[in-house]
Amino acid sequence: MKINGQEISKEFMAKALQCDTPEDLTALAKKEGIEITAKQAEEYLAKMEDIELSSDQMKAVAGGTEWHEKL
Repeated sequence: MKINGQEISKEFMAKALQCDTPEDLTALAKKEGIEITAKQAEEYLAKMEDIELSSDQMKAVAGGTEWHEKL
């Protein structure tokens, strides 16, 4: 995925999903070297409000793995 021509990693997307405000998202983007406007951040968060990800989709975005303890 690209934003303003910049490639966005799965790790960034996982962090972005945790942002609650446009200010949080723009600060995260700046820290990661990605330039987005407050308006773009607001639009992104508005889109994310209407999307529910399954457990498998969240793992794919976060790059996580599932761990099961053997009994």
